[in-house]
Parts: sequence; structure tokens; C-alpha cells
Amino acid sequence: MKPNTHAFSLLELVVALAIAATLAAFAIPSYRDHIAKAHRTDAASALFRAAQFAESAVRADGAPLPAGLDQAPQGGKAIYRLRILPADDTNGGYALEAQPLETGPMAGDACGTFILDATGLRNNRGAAGANPDDCWSAR
Repeated sequence: MKPNTHAFSLLELVVALAIAATLAAFAIPSYRDHIAKAHRTDAASALFRAAQFAESAVRADGAPLPAGLDQAPQGGKAIYRLRILPADDTNGGYALEAQPLETGPMAGDACGTFILDATGLRNNRGAAGANPDDCWSAR
């Protein structure tokens, strides 16, 4: 009488591992791109919130942003630090920047530092060949 065993053969196990490795090879980079895009969107949203504050508040040039508006994301561990830049002839009265933290996950990001000025001009400083429209887009 033959014993009734329920197990995987070595070939079945190797095939299953090969399929899992192939899926991981495509899924992990896509996941990382998705996370980076979410962080960029959060930085852009934080700049628009800070711009709303800057437009409505009476403030001195160089005054710090209040807690909650000085980082992105607004709550939790900061990934970007926001600050008001001084007024000059080209920025309409103020400019805001969201700079990635040097020790954060976006430190080497291609989009670099996000800048929004009072005229509505959106730009990126330190963007290594990145298109600013792609950096500011949520798509």
C-alpha cells in the first residue's frame, strides 16, 4: 500500500519562487515610484496651504511659518521643510520653498526643492533634468 503524502515537489517550489521573484522585480520599483509621487504631491499641497496663510497673514519678511505649515506632511515625521523666502522684484512679495530633508526618503529626489511664489509661478531648484510640470503633477 502506497502512503498518501501531500507535499510540493522541488520543481513546483522552484517554479513558484521564480514567479514570485519576477513579480517582485516589477512591483518594488513601481511601489517606490508611487511613494515618491505621493511625497511630491504632499509637498506641493503643503506649499499651497502655506501660500494661503502667507496671503492672509500679516507677517514680517523671513518670519517662520506656524507649526503644521512648516513641514510636509502636515502631521507626523517631516519629509520636506517649508519656509518663506524674502521678497524680491520677481517673486511678487514672497516665495515659499519645500526642501527635502537631507536624511529623509526624498533626499536624492530628481525634483529637488519645490518653490512657489506670490505670482503663482511653480519651479524646482536642484532638479536634475526633471520637468517641473511632472514634479508638480499628481498624475
